Amino acid sequence: MQPAGDGLKAIVPAGAQVERVATGFQFTEGPAWGHGALYFSDIPADTIYRVTEAGEVSVFLKPSGKSNGTMFDTDGTLIACRHWERNVARITPEGAVTVLADSYAGRRLNSPNDCILTADGALYFTDPWYGLEGRPQEQDCEGVYRLAPDGTLQRVIDDMTRPNGIFISPDGRTLYVADSEERKIRAYTLQADGSTAEGRDFVDMRTDAPGVPDGMTLDADGNIYCTGGGGVWVVAPDGTHLGTIAVPEVPANCTFGGPDNHVLYITARSSVYRVSLLTTGLR
Repeated sequence: MQPAGDGLKAIVPAGAQVERVATGFQFTEGPAWGHGALYFSDIPADTIYRVTEAGEVSVFLKPSGKSNGTMFDTDGTLIACRHWERNVARITPEGAVTVLADSYAGRRLNSPNDCILTADGALYFTDPWYGLEGRPQEQDCEGVYRLAPDGTLQRVIDDMTRPNGIFISPDGRTLYVADSEERKIRAYTLQADGSTAEGRDFVDMRTDAPGVPDGMTLDADGNIYCTGGGGVWVVAPDGTHLGTIAVPEVPANCTFGGPDNHVLYITARSSVYRVSLLTTGLR
């Protein structure tokens, strides 16, 4: 399936095809590139898988706590937002799990969904209710949190309906958060202490096509790649919708990977897809 949108000519090579890497899963999410392969979550299967460039699939961790969003730290450990366990955890290459955060103000988190690290080691993560599965919600909102390097947990956003995908601009000054319910991306200026200034609506992603704003990543030029209606939306730093990369299945998340970090990997329902781009992912 070919990408669409004239604004993508400088990003997507002419004739590029979205290729299926692996399939047969229940609901793929949370892709992260590390150790020469793509790691991703299958939430209902309670498993984190690993797939090589050649399409060889293996189990990295099962049970995974029904992990959703993941990302690699600079030391090669995987950070995972775990729906069922209601926590954010660090997972070593050997599979050892250490919980980083599971409560705020004395109450259990909802179900951490997605996360992003800053250059100084702080971790921002979203906490909607998706993974509660009928269990009581203890927090008074679906918020966004900052876990400082010293372990202090701070709620930095409380004005969103359903915060989901999250990423930070190349200059480290803007926090982007997808709202799946409101179908938009909001942008928040990051303050010196890690808190956020009042947010603003950045991109309206309402469309009749199936899919809602979910996971996101950025390239080195600051362009945003956010899964949504019709595929992966590509949005310029000024908020202009450059075009949409069409995907055979409704996508949930995406990340850059590959040896040169220019391959966009996309998790979409039962499969994982990829497309080589002219841009390089933001590390």
